Amino acid sequence: MSTQDFVSMNEPSSRDPHNNNSYGTLVDSPYKKIDLPILDVNLFNDQIIHDYELGTADKSLDADLALARSLVPAGTANLRDFSYVGPEIPRYITENCTGCMDCVTQCPDTAILGKVIAEPDLEEKLSKIEDPAEREMFEAQWSKTKKYYDAPKKKGKEGGRFAIIIDPAKCKGCEECVTVCDDLALEMMHKTDDKMEEIRRSHRLFKEFGPTDESYVNDNVLIDMMLKEDAHIYTGGAGSCAGCGEGTALRMMCAATGIKHGDQWGIVAATGCNTVYTSTYPYNPYLIPWTNSLFENAPADAMGVRMKWDQKGWDDKPIWCIGGDGAMFDIGFQSLSRLLASGMNINVFVLDTQVYSNTGGQASTSTFTAQNAKMSLHGKVITGKQERRKEFAQIAMMHPNTYVAQTTCAHTNHFYKSVIGALEFDGPSVILCYTTCQPEHGVADNMAMHQAKLAVDSRAFPIFIHDPRKGSKIKERLSLQGNPSQKLDWFKNPKTGEEVDFIDFARSEGRFAKQFDKEGNPSEILEFAKQDRLENWHLLQELAGLI
Repeated sequence: MSTQDFVSMNEPSSRDPHNNNSYGTLVDSPYKKIDLPILDVNLFNDQIIHDYELGTADKSLDADLALARSLVPAGTANLRDFSYVGPEIPRYITENCTGCMDCVTQCPDTAILGKVIAEPDLEEKLSKIEDPAEREMFEAQWSKTKKYYDAPKKKGKEGGRFAIIIDPAKCKGCEECVTVCDDLALEMMHKTDDKMEEIRRSHRLFKEFGPTDESYVNDNVLIDMMLKEDAHIYTGGAGSCAGCGEGTALRMMCAATGIKHGDQWGIVAATGCNTVYTSTYPYNPYLIPWTNSLFENAPADAMGVRMKWDQKGWDDKPIWCIGGDGAMFDIGFQSLSRLLASGMNINVFVLDTQVYSNTGGQASTSTFTAQNAKMSLHGKVITGKQERRKEFAQIAMMHPNTYVAQTTCAHTNHFYKSVIGALEFDGPSVILCYTTCQPEHGVADNMAMHQAKLAVDSRAFPIFIHDPRKGSKIKERLSLQGNPSQKLDWFKNPKTGEEVDFIDFARSEGRFAKQFDKEGNPSEILEFAKQDRLENWHLLQELAGLI
């Protein structure tokens, strides 16, 4: 649990990681209350984190009541340093940049930040840098894009100078930002002492120059969301794998919620990868209160928090209940179904990796047919997962008055519209997000966005939004917008004219490698999996009234 507990959720705002008034009263039972001492967060950062970084915490620090309660201050992961992890780091090529913000959005570690400042204001700030060499170095990192500079100029405004800066302490060198940049405005370079020192100075100046001038941010362009400081609820510094697809999904969900509700909301998370890499004591990347419950009962926990918050008159504060497919599709399935049937205003966010990533790739009911996974290993008798995948989105749609969306981080507008729609919906909502797990899927660190897009193109994971407010019939509520070739069986690649199907998707990932012979021909079970994906697509087409 983060420092602001769910019962008291004290003011002032938890957005300030140095807020010393972080603890309130924890309700231990209906009959007893325990008053916790106020935590000196500065002391926590200076002493506890310092000792952990030195590796001496187990000998030098005493156990205290806060530790016994598993309390971690908000935003402490911002102090974590991953600069030693990768041998390379991105370099920004200003003349190629269009300000598309894909790199900032898709980074799983909040390691690449964007900012727009009016040119006169930038020049004034630059003039205050005393060292001419440092001033020249930093000025060269601000581009003049058509989006933020030329377009405002045409309207008679001052042009906005745009920059993206790498946080060297958060970057793990996954290369996701380079991969998603179609404009070739980023490339990887080897780390040297001189380059790293320059990057650290640039990052420091970037922070000192203040926030984005929001007059350059178009609220109708959802991808610009990350330009606003209110969006950075997830600080980075989490211990997730390099390029983790879950990390990007959590950042984007936090950004959309932060833009609408600031830090006045909370998270109840089911045990899983997401709770491990976000709560490796003493590091916590969230700037909002959160708690994690057992693998199977996070929805029940969230219902209890919702009822308590409603009793206190906090019905306008959203709650996100987060879990992986193992927690939500399997062991927590009944608890989640009960939440949806309750009608409570709780938002559920499912990180769908198709395996229990936290246990090393154990199969779940979300696992694709023919996939190689623990409990469904590929051998002579059993050739990978034999069962068909459970489609929980369709099951969720059958619950009364429930908002359901299936989306991916690669489809940025669809993702943000899904999350914002869930937040605006008065009742239970479920967002199922495809999240690449590099180690278990057998893909490279930089491929999360690419694989998510391919999952949609190949019908492996269609995206859609089911909004009960749109009508009384399912075909009125369900929209398949965002999928290519909505009325066809398979999407055709416009460059090659070839169909893109589930076998093309499987061929790109290591978890299906054993399903192909030496000549690259797919196995019988993989052909069955392809048919399964097509039948699922046909069902969605029928429900949406397209066939």
